Parts: sequence; C-alpha cells; structure tokens
Amino acid sequence: MDSLIEDAIDEAEGEREEESPRGNGAEPSGSKNTEPAGSGTGSGTMTDEELASVVEDLETKITVFGCGGAGGNTVTRMAREGIHGATTVAANTDAQHLAQQVQADSKILIGRQRTGGRGAGSVPQIGEEAAQENIDDIQHAIGDSDMVFVTAGLGGGTGTGAAPVVAQAAQEADALTIAVVTIPFTAEGERRRANADAGLERLRSVADTVIVIPNDRLLDYAPNLPLQDAFKICDRILMRSVKGMTELITKPGLVNVDFADVKTIMENGGVAMIGLGESDSENRAQDSIRSALRSPLLDVEFSGADSALINVVGGPDMSIEEAEGVVEEIYERIDTDARIIWGASVNPELQDTMETMVVVTGVDSPQIYGKTDDAEEVSTARAAGGDAVPDEEEDEIDFIE
Repeated sequence: MDSLIEDAIDEAEGEREEESPRGNGAEPSGSKNTEPAGSGTGSGTMTDEELASVVEDLETKITVFGCGGAGGNTVTRMAREGIHGATTVAANTDAQHLAQQVQADSKILIGRQRTGGRGAGSVPQIGEEAAQENIDDIQHAIGDSDMVFVTAGLGGGTGTGAAPVVAQAAQEADALTIAVVTIPFTAEGERRRANADAGLERLRSVADTVIVIPNDRLLDYAPNLPLQDAFKICDRILMRSVKGMTELITKPGLVNVDFADVKTIMENGGVAMIGLGESDSENRAQDSIRSALRSPLLDVEFSGADSALINVVGGPDMSIEEAEGVVEEIYERIDTDARIIWGASVNPELQDTMETMVVVTGVDSPQIYGKTDDAEEVSTARAAGGDAVPDEEEDEIDFIE
C-alpha cells in the first residue's frame, strides 16, 4: 500500500476521538501594490532593494477556495499544517460548521437568505443558488489572484452546487482555475454519485483543469476501514494534493517551477488525476515514483496522457541525480510527444525520505464521470482562444433533487 495512504489511515484513527479545531485562522496577509523602485527610468540597473521590490510585485497570487464541508476541511488542514504562499477561503451554507470547525484566512457564509445558515440539505441546486446569492463576496475573495484552486467533495449539496460557480468567477477574473474534487464512495448511494456526475460536468466546462480523486479506489487498499476514517483520509489527500501543487510554485527549490510552467500544463489540461508516493528505502528515488504511479488514485492509461507535472521533495541529502531519476521513470511510461515539467525542492524534515507527486493531464479513466465529448470541446475551444462553453444544444446532466 502507498505509504502516504498508510500515514493518512494512522492519522485518521488517531483523530477519531478528537474534536475539530475551532475559530478563525490567521488574518490574511494581503499583498502590496508597491510600484517597483526605479520604474519608468528606462534603466535596467537596480539596487538589491529595487530588485526585491520587483520580485515582490511579481509574486504569484494563489487562492485556495474550499466549497462545502469537504472543501472547508481541506483548507483547515492546510491552516494546521501550514501552506507557503497561498490565501485560503472557505465557503459554506452551514454556519455552524463554518464557525466552529473551519480555519481559513477568510470565510463566506453563502446563501443565508436561501438556507438560513442551516446547510443545503444535500441538494446541489440549493448550493448553486447560495453561491449566486453571494457572488459579490466570492468575486471579492478571488480578487486579482493569478491562480485559484477550487476544492470540494462532489455529491452533496454545497460543494457540488457552489464549486462550479466559484470556478466560473475565477475564470472571469482571468485566473488559472484548477478544481480538485473527490468522487463519492459507492456506499454513499446512487443519488450522490449521479449528482457528482452532474457537478463534474459543470466543473469541466468552466475550470482549466479538474483533478479527480476517486474515493472508492482507497477502499481497494483498505476495504475494512471505517467510513468515518475514510472521509478523513480523503480530506487529507485533497490537502496534500493542493498543498503540493501550490508550494511547487511558491517555494524555491533545487529545480524551480514558476507559474508560467504550471500554466503551460494546466491551462488546457481538461481532466487530470494525481499520484502521491513516498519512500525511505535504499532506492528511494525509484521507489517513490513507482509508489506514486501505483497509487490507487492514479487509475489511468499513461500512454494517452498529453502532459505531466512532477514535484520531487527530499531531505538535505537528496541529490539532483535522484530527482532526475524520478523524471526519467515518467519519460519511459508517457507518450514521447507529451510535455513534462518538473521541480525538486528540499525539506529538512524529510531526512532519508523522498516524496513524489505526479499530476497527469488529458487522461481518461473508468473513475472519471461526465461527458468526455464536452470536455474535449472545451479544451479545443480554449486552445483556439474561443469560448470555453460546450454546445448549448447538448443536454446537460441535471442534478437530482
């Protein structure tokens, strides 16, 4: 079993009797609109202070927007573990959950008039209407972000209904929009799975890339896991996925990846899936990437993928040769014409250990729901600079009330 999932299982079991943290997280730090010193002089010669001002102005503004219960849990875990270089926002129709169990830089109670702060009752239409009711607050929270992650658990009311509204608002703000969502367990029932299908279709029409995490695949590795613990594992994997992609950009590394690199992969990515791996073995580089590729979350055929984003993190003893070995393993499996972008960084806490994250875009999988034809139309339209909305004559999958 993938060691990251084992760690998540151990954590879930340890937290089972613990109360969720209460209260707000840190105040949002904001960003400075400082005009670069020396600008307008026509000279490229700068002092260190002037150059630092330019760098600060060019920093990528990243917002992680959690929708509904699962999305709120994701940003809460980020607040607890710490995330470098991103602002967190939580939106929910459930006032009690938002007030008592969520930590985020800012919180939005959506749909107060529609729901009275009592939740969406597992009805996605209500979640959608609630988000529209507070669209001004959502747009304000997105602001001038360069990149917006929209996280949610599909199948319920608020996350399923609100996430596409948030993604649409991010697109309209010209932000690179990446949705990271879970698909419900079979045990949650056909209604939730059908609503997840409809929610995923809507997301695919408005987000640049949708990363799908299929909950059922986790149970293939731990079939006797209590459902409560399984939900905690899914929350943690959502968090690790978003945190990994964010810090790939915001943290300096041995091999740096900037916003432009990620945008190249994700701007027309369509549907993507993610693999997480870890190893402290003698052959840790190979074992960590193979663990990621064997991850139950990455149920795809690699040969058909059109691009991959790889993040390698190791301790101070990690060599550049080891990091390159991870990338070579991907090159051997993926289409020769596929675009691969990778980064490597050092985490002093990972002594003798390497972690690998692989995001594969342009894929098809039995775990992915929704209309593939619509997604291809959207990708083609975006690549041609056209409207990123599927043909209106196509029947949209409706939510089930």
